[in-house]
Amino acid sequence: MRHLNKIASVFCAAALGMLALTSCEGGDLYNVDAPDWISAKADSIAAANKPKELEGMMEDVYTIGATDYSTGWWQTYTKYYQIPEGQTWNAVFNLSINPNAPNTYKNYALIICNDEDRGATNYKEYGAIRYDNQPSGNSEWGDYIDRNLVESNLTFETDTDEGVEKLGGKVTLTIDRSQGGLIVTMTNGTVTKIYNQKSELVNLNADAANTTIRAFLVPEGSYIGFLQTNIEPIGGCTSAEDKLPLSMTLNGVPKKVLQGTTLEEAFANVTATVQFEQEVSKTVSASDLTFQTVPDMNSLGKKTLVAVYAKTYKGEGANTPVIASAEFEVVDKMYTSVGLTDNTTPWWSAFSDDIKVAPGETYVSTFTNYTNGAANWNNFLVVLRKADLSEYAVLRADNYGWGTGYDACIPSGGQSDWAAWLAAMDGAKVTTYITNNGDGTADVKAVMIGNDGVTYEQSYIGINGIDSNDFQFCFTVEGGHLEFDTVIGEEDNSTGWWTVFSQDVKVPEGQTYTTRFKNYTNGAANWNNFLVILRKADLTEYAVLRADNYGWGTSYDACTPSGGQTDWAAWLSAMDDATVTVSVTNNGSSADVKCVIVGNDGVTYKQDYIGLSPIEGSDFNFAFTVEGGHLVFE
Repeated sequence: MRHLNKIASVFCAAALGMLALTSCEGGDLYNVDAPDWISAKADSIAAANKPKELEGMMEDVYTIGATDYSTGWWQTYTKYYQIPEGQTWNAVFNLSINPNAPNTYKNYALIICNDEDRGATNYKEYGAIRYDNQPSGNSEWGDYIDRNLVESNLTFETDTDEGVEKLGGKVTLTIDRSQGGLIVTMTNGTVTKIYNQKSELVNLNADAANTTIRAFLVPEGSYIGFLQTNIEPIGGCTSAEDKLPLSMTLNGVPKKVLQGTTLEEAFANVTATVQFEQEVSKTVSASDLTFQTVPDMNSLGKKTLVAVYAKTYKGEGANTPVIASAEFEVVDKMYTSVGLTDNTTPWWSAFSDDIKVAPGETYVSTFTNYTNGAANWNNFLVVLRKADLSEYAVLRADNYGWGTGYDACIPSGGQSDWAAWLAAMDGAKVTTYITNNGDGTADVKAVMIGNDGVTYEQSYIGINGIDSNDFQFCFTVEGGHLEFDTVIGEEDNSTGWWTVFSQDVKVPEGQTYTTRFKNYTNGAANWNNFLVILRKADLTEYAVLRADNYGWGTSYDACTPSGGQTDWAAWLSAMDDATVTVSVTNNGSSADVKCVIVGNDGVTYKQDYIGLSPIEGSDFNFAFTVEGGHLVFE
């Protein structure tokens, strides 16, 4: 990693002075001087699809149309901007309106087409949406554009109505495909026009696997001074003069760094979004940044990462660098643990968090068990109790327990060779199933894969006296420790698509299984989070369900997704280090999946997929995968 030694003398002073800086707040592009209904609509769409500032904007400076306003219809066009399924195109440009124009249609039209050049044999258009709004005129057209989905706070009755000059100025155009449909927003801060199509786009491409669309602009009697785009157009961007950096924010800073990791290794995948003059931004890699930690990384504890960027937009040296900071922690272990790692944990001194289990649910936990090997009881214990911590039962790993709820239960699974079992429990991989039967009883089952490769089981069936609405559990240990170390994905959040998977969990017919984990994401897109896979034992899939109100598969088509968020940008930001509880129900011929997400902002988000069908109730399993993130199971 390159270090900028020339600025080292100012680094520490600048870093310490900048630690308290807060992030910049962008201008409110969507507040319009308009009736309440359209202002509310514009604000809700803006909030749902991007933060207050447009992110990742690149300079793209060129002019389309004659500056004497003589350009006729379909005479000149902007570049092509390709918008893949699930993504959003943001563009900013100046629209110059002829001050003497008598006609309202002399502004610009957005053309949406398939992924082909104009004039090509397979070129097909979805249609056009013009900035002016004239319901009785021709301000939208095309076989795939529904004029009934248009709303505007400036409507013209005829071509010669007054007010066309209100359409001029700096326009922000957004084409949003992130929610499966097509949402187009045009606004200059005074006039806002919205096309809101929630249904899926028909794919007009000859190649069915290519779901990308193209967009371009056509002026008439006006001209367009293009400024910015977040998607590089075909042919590349057109750059103007160089620009100085003004501020930046860091992306992908890990929450935890293992002690002994070097500065270069720990932050090799960090990027920064740099804001330059003239409202231009771009993302730079770690190789363009200089890093320092305050205090240094040699000791455990909370740290501050300080980064410096000292280049102009075109990569020249900048006299005044920009600085950003982020918090992280140096740890000696990456995962949650219970007990002392030297296995000296005293009795009743260390506990995991309590987890509530709803009536009819089975909660699945996985961890590694470590023991000093002195006695059978020097292993994990499961504590069943109320919210006020009054106990139903305490269950050991070795076919023994106590408590009023324990007396009526049936323990099973006592081992034939306790000495071999005890030796195998140091480093054993344990999966526990805690079931609230909803009828005043509970069941506990533990599957232990020992360090000898042998699978051992221990069950406690029919624990009674349970208040089904006040039932929770936790783990403790004596003479050992537990590590909840099941991690799916790369901890730097670089996990590729369909490369990592959790073990499958079989859900019996009529039951609900629940598990909980920490979700970490690179924050690049909504889909860079956990996914739930529903499948048979032979891995034949029923459905794949994303965290963000989307999925696919034969059983997905019949389901009812619910819980799509009102502010996707806030949700995505909150998903890094979010606590996620996923419940999977096997109804016999259908399945339900419910996700409760407590974000890093403390807000609870929900996402459900109800009525997934058909499934085979006798052969139904679930597993997890992730892309651009990682999961840590509790």
